[in-house]
Amino acid sequence: MRNRSRITTEGLDRAPHRAFYRAMGLSEDDLAKPLVGIVHFGGDQTPCNQTHGFQVEAARLGIAAAGGVGRAFAAPSVSDGISMNHEGMKFSLVSRELVADTIEATVHGMAYDALLGFGGCDKTLPGVMMGMLRVNVPGVFLYGGSALPGRHRGRDLTALDAYEAVGAVMAGTMDAAEAAAIEHACLPTVGACGGQFTANTMAMVGEAIGLSLPNTSMIPGVYSVRGAVAQDAGKRLLAMLAAGGPLPRDIVTRKALENGAAIVAATGGSTNAALHLPAIANEAGIRFTMEDVAEVFARTPLIGDLRPGGRFTAKDVHDAGGAAVIIGALIRSGHIHGDCLTVTGRTMAEEYAGAEAPDGQVVRDPATPIARDGGVAILRGNLCPDGAVIKVAGLRSLVFEGAARVFENEEACVEAVRARAYEAGQVLVIRNEGPVGGPGMREMLGVTALIYGQGMGEQVALVTDGRFSGATRGMCIGYVAPEAAVGGPLAQLRDGDRVRIDCTARRMDVLVSDAELASRRAAWTPPAPKHRAGLLAKYARLVGQAPGGAVTHEGPAAWP
Repeated sequence: MRNRSRITTEGLDRAPHRAFYRAMGLSEDDLAKPLVGIVHFGGDQTPCNQTHGFQVEAARLGIAAAGGVGRAFAAPSVSDGISMNHEGMKFSLVSRELVADTIEATVHGMAYDALLGFGGCDKTLPGVMMGMLRVNVPGVFLYGGSALPGRHRGRDLTALDAYEAVGAVMAGTMDAAEAAAIEHACLPTVGACGGQFTANTMAMVGEAIGLSLPNTSMIPGVYSVRGAVAQDAGKRLLAMLAAGGPLPRDIVTRKALENGAAIVAATGGSTNAALHLPAIANEAGIRFTMEDVAEVFARTPLIGDLRPGGRFTAKDVHDAGGAAVIIGALIRSGHIHGDCLTVTGRTMAEEYAGAEAPDGQVVRDPATPIARDGGVAILRGNLCPDGAVIKVAGLRSLVFEGAARVFENEEACVEAVRARAYEAGQVLVIRNEGPVGGPGMREMLGVTALIYGQGMGEQVALVTDGRFSGATRGMCIGYVAPEAAVGGPLAQLRDGDRVRIDCTARRMDVLVSDAELASRRAAWTPPAPKHRAGLLAKYARLVGQAPGGAVTHEGPAAWP
């Protein structure tokens, strides 16, 4: 297979190009080898990405051993943990697009032959997968790995415990010293947050859709074996390059996307997956919306007893046999398509044929699940005609009805929650936080964790056109579409309106007549843009709605 990079290294008129490579230490032999891009997120933004350093160097060794030259480059990352609950969170979802754009610009601009992509913090995982599909050169996705759980007073902790401790202190059910002890204990190592939050969810998705080496997603980020995995990934890339594939768009088919949705449902994974799977599909030229995700969720049993709805962490999954236990069980039960291709060139069924059986604790057998359908549901109704998302895993009650308390932005709701100026039975509504209205669709873990920490997690509901973190739990409905800023029904909601949420019937409605809603809609005027220049202004002009993945371009991109 003729390497694309030859356009930068062969011929008389490429003498200046070769000079640049020689200045970086490449030899004559190196210039004749395939050039493999290695995208990573090294830096000081978040512990989620700080596992990448040794893995990137190990990947270089694997690439070199197989006859290639690794060329590392960094993409931007915004820490969801540190940007949470302030204006900086507006850049989190935007950064997903920046990651994909960076990969496109670098791989095509440098004419790299293949791509090894590391993911770490939440949006980097779908961003890398989107970029891989956009450039469609031989590619392998690797997760940097989760952090180890913390330990305090005989129980495992994750970062979510620190968020909820804040609310407990405000409620007077925990003293500041105990909250400080949790803060110091909850995140003892680098790596992504340990529960089945967005990073671990999307790591499993990468494996379930076939873009990762089998049974690698749940290895903790600080385990040295990740170096060996990275070397194997580098060698696999060179084999794919020599064979001419399989390419990312050969692997990511509609059935593969259904596999990705199935593993989210089976593990009670992050609601953000309902946004990221359609975005990944867009890059492959496949229409796969939240509605399609919902159909898979509805037919897939919940078998992973994982936080935040359950008891266990990513390390526990690894100790129980890894993601292979879940994928293997779902293949055998018919909930995952075993005939889909993986980066190894073999099918899912072939790769996971020897997977261990579920242990019955961390992972149940699909025949005896925790719940008969997935832990994440898509709601529809007159308040969300294009859909809304809720994580039902761990909920004690699936029906809620109450009076709306409407807030025009996240800060106004947070202020009320901090002051405990709300009541049990209310439906707290945060609007104007969608992809366009935010802009950027902020995550609401700050406010949801406060509510839960105050002991009000299922005594109130929270509804928003913004997003929720994978760590969010309680009666929380997000991604409401269409969003308020483009005239969606949430914009017409008023204080005191009765809102009914029925997760069993998959509905969310405001109990107001159609005539009254139409009258309010006719009187509505769009809000002024919050940003008139800069990245957020550009994003607001380009971004689509949540059901299609909140994407900024029509896929798939073509390249000569």
